[in-house]
Amino acid sequence: MKLHELKPAEGAVKSRKRLGRGTATGQGKTAGRGQKGQKSRSGGGVRVGFEGGQMPLARRLPKRGFKNPFRKIYTEVNVELLNRFENGTEVTAELLKSTGAISKIEKDGVKILGEGTLEKAVTVKAAKFTASAQEKIEKAGGKAELV
Repeated sequence: MKLHELKPAEGAVKSRKRLGRGTATGQGKTAGRGQKGQKSRSGGGVRVGFEGGQMPLARRLPKRGFKNPFRKIYTEVNVELLNRFENGTEVTAELLKSTGAISKIEKDGVKILGEGTLEKAVTVKAAKFTASAQEKIEKAGGKAELV
């Protein structure tokens, strides 16, 4: 088979309906838009969420909650993941990203969580540590430094 011989499967492509091309087609005169009214006019129709003048659902329901503009957003990493580095390595957010351990560094940096065990003695530089993570890093012979 050659490139010029390619064609879609039988029944996969339907030709579009040609509207308003005479009464014999069955789609002439009003072209399937019915008689009069807003939806029959060109450019006509109502906006999304419009309910005919009735108070829309989005406005009938009460507002809930709020977004805290001061919240901290960290990229979270468990101590278990630090086993991929050699003893004595200085682990930073940039190193974690470049090795593919994390996909992105959030705006407030990296937070080290205490899930799993740590066998390597590494120096970890992060924005925040949980108490259990700090304990495990120091127990393995490493250092936890706040950045």
